[in-house]
Amino acid sequence: MKKILALMIGILVTVGGCTTKHRGYVFPDDLETSVATIKTVKQLQDRIGDPQARTIYGDEVWIYFSGDENYRGPLKPSHTNETVLLAWIKGQKVVKTQVLHDVDLPDIKVANGETVVPAAIELNAFQELFNNIGRFSPAGVAQ
Repeated sequence: MKKILALMIGILVTVGGCTTKHRGYVFPDDLETSVATIKTVKQLQDRIGDPQARTIYGDEVWIYFSGDENYRGPLKPSHTNETVLLAWIKGQKVVKTQVLHDVDLPDIKVANGETVVPAAIELNAFQELFNNIGRFSPAGVAQ
């Protein structure tokens, strides 16, 4: 009886840790046909919304992302149903749109470790504590 109870608790803990979180936009099922009729920025904002990112250099491209993050208990999370909508904007016109799905997106490997910041000052916790003394004013005191 104890073994069965322990097995059931183990299954509940494992299954209880399984969940899916949606990240980004919830695109309509007919995304490709829906964005094909969009010709202006106002139409794009009304149907999809404001972009998550815009390009800084080159052509102005609005970027929308949608994806599911799947958690499987103690295992690493996986990502599925990833969709990216790219919209090329010129003034108030949508010049071109492109929809990318899982198979179109490249696999990107994230490097382990940290990026070294040139000329960064590294302090230990004790130094950080004393480095902040006198930097902040008491609550309610205007500067």
